[in-house]
Amino acid sequence: MVTLTEVAKRARVTAATVSNVLRNREKVRPETAERVLKAISELGYRPNLNARALAEGRSSTLALMLSNLSNPFYPEFVLAAERAARKAGHFLMVCNTDDDAEIGRAYLNQIAGTLADGVLVMNTDIAINELCISAMHSAPILLAMWEHPEAPPALPCIAVDFARAGALAAGHLLELGHREIGMLVGDGCGGLQDARSNGFRAALREAGVETDTSAELVVRDSIDSGYAACMRLMASKPSLTAIFATNDLLAIGAGQALMSMGRAIPGDVSVIGITDIQLAHQVHPALTTVAINTTAIAELSIERLIRLIQQPSQAPEMVLAPPPELVVRASTGVRRSRAR
Repeated sequence: MVTLTEVAKRARVTAATVSNVLRNREKVRPETAERVLKAISELGYRPNLNARALAEGRSSTLALMLSNLSNPFYPEFVLAAERAARKAGHFLMVCNTDDDAEIGRAYLNQIAGTLADGVLVMNTDIAINELCISAMHSAPILLAMWEHPEAPPALPCIAVDFARAGALAAGHLLELGHREIGMLVGDGCGGLQDARSNGFRAALREAGVETDTSAELVVRDSIDSGYAACMRLMASKPSLTAIFATNDLLAIGAGQALMSMGRAIPGDVSVIGITDIQLAHQVHPALTTVAINTTAIAELSIERLIRLIQQPSQAPEMVLAPPPELVVRASTGVRRSRAR
């Protein structure tokens, strides 16, 4: 392996000059920088980023710790975050915890402050106080997609008004005339999606519609879970005319279950979700959902994390993401009157 010293010898400069060219060539005279770059090209030198990070106590890498890459939402977020990091001159390291808090702790212990200058954390079972301790002793940590803006955490975060998302879903179904509505509430690694369901219930109550708790099921976040839960829900509540799911995976699963039962969507039952993953417009019928601006949230998360690294602050700041927006597609329609 070619060393930095060998590059310096070939370019007739010091090793420090080579290092300066690699970090910020504008600080080096153009003719010297050109000679160093030529030597790098001729010798095929590749900097050891890990060694540099350990030696300098900093790197050009950010880490994104998420719970489960099998959830289609996360690859979409990763793609947007990676683009934003690259644009800002950083690498993005993706750490998949596989819904295991111990794996998340191991990642934090191994990469925060050494291989990564800062960490974005999404939907983890690691307690906030543990994350705070890690942030104090290693590298800045920012929580992305915080679901409770009314209760800011003790760490910097990007918060999403998911209660508003639930209210938008409820308002849409009410406007279409639906009153007998089932609910599928996701319960993933980040915890119960209660902000979404609470917002939905609050909007129904404000409209004078009583919620039926027996028509609500709490299930894991997956298409299969949505399918199984919808089958159970419709068996016990066949009169339901709409189903609200707190995320798109559950809604897609519910739609598949309804079609397997011979129920028309939206003719017999309307279905609505939250998030607007790419699958939402690819399934048939295309899913009505409340969109969370994933790209904007990812870009904002990267921007704020880099700011934390460059300008550490004692007081954690909560930044509110762009508001959710209703996206009406083919899976919702006007409630039809029952035949007499």
